Amino acid sequence: MNLWQEFIRPATLSQALKAFAESRGPALPIAGGTDLMLDLAQGRHSPVHTLVDVTSIAEMIVLELRGDELFVGASVPVSRIVSDRLAATHAQALTEACELIAGPQVRNVATLGGNAAHALPAADGTIALLALNAEAEIAGINAQAAVPGGDSPVIRRIPFNELFLGPGKSSLKHGEELLVGFYLPLTRHQQASCFKRIMRPQGVALPIINIAIWLERADDIVKQIRIAVGPGAPTPWRAIEAEKFILGKPMNDETVNAALEAVLAQIGFRSSPRRASADYRRHIVDGLFKDTLQAAWQRAK
Repeated sequence: MNLWQEFIRPATLSQALKAFAESRGPALPIAGGTDLMLDLAQGRHSPVHTLVDVTSIAEMIVLELRGDELFVGASVPVSRIVSDRLAATHAQALTEACELIAGPQVRNVATLGGNAAHALPAADGTIALLALNAEAEIAGINAQAAVPGGDSPVIRRIPFNELFLGPGKSSLKHGEELLVGFYLPLTRHQQASCFKRIMRPQGVALPIINIAIWLERADDIVKQIRIAVGPGAPTPWRAIEAEKFILGKPMNDETVNAALEAVLAQIGFRSSPRRASADYRRHIVDGLFKDTLQAAWQRAK
């Protein structure tokens, strides 16, 4: 049985959105396909008529500076993010997260857009993007497409966390919208980020717990901070109470320990037969949180 009926490779966003609109059945975008193809083959995804390959769309395969932001196209392979100097300079937590996604062969084809669009609340790229205060760029079908000159897609930007409705549920309108890429603020003086995770051994590339932290220091004081922890809720989650506690305080053992208590009080760890129990996660978050926070702090010096 065929997993799809039509395969289309558009060269522009307009062509991709047109392919969605004109498909004779359910249509999905595909880039690396490392999750989607398995889901289709193993019956975990509803049948699809048309696959729209988005790896030739110029806007989706660039990684570049745009004004005072870094833009990462949704179809950029994660291995390219790992090796890119701009990403290393302005989004170190993201490069560290991408380097831990699956194995080398998967990283060569898997994309950051696919990592986010799969809408899992503890995906490595997702946690890093949340801590880096990313915004998502989305292209939608233009209602005036039938009018001459009205064929350009409608582009909008939303906070990254608004992409998520629940585990595996994205806010993107299927068949009408396409995730184009991500905007990240550039790293300034005394700002830095870090991503770390603990995963199961023996090659099981699933995080038991992962943490990304971005911060700005003013000498020995925490001026700004964002802490993302996964899995901690049905959607990607930030430790807001811990952030509020650390803000404006010196970085010392007392501050770190109290911030960890705030994380534990707010987070909703759950047990997973494939990963770990909630109790075990609460036990190991101590060292991981402290290591990640200290690394980001030192990098920002």
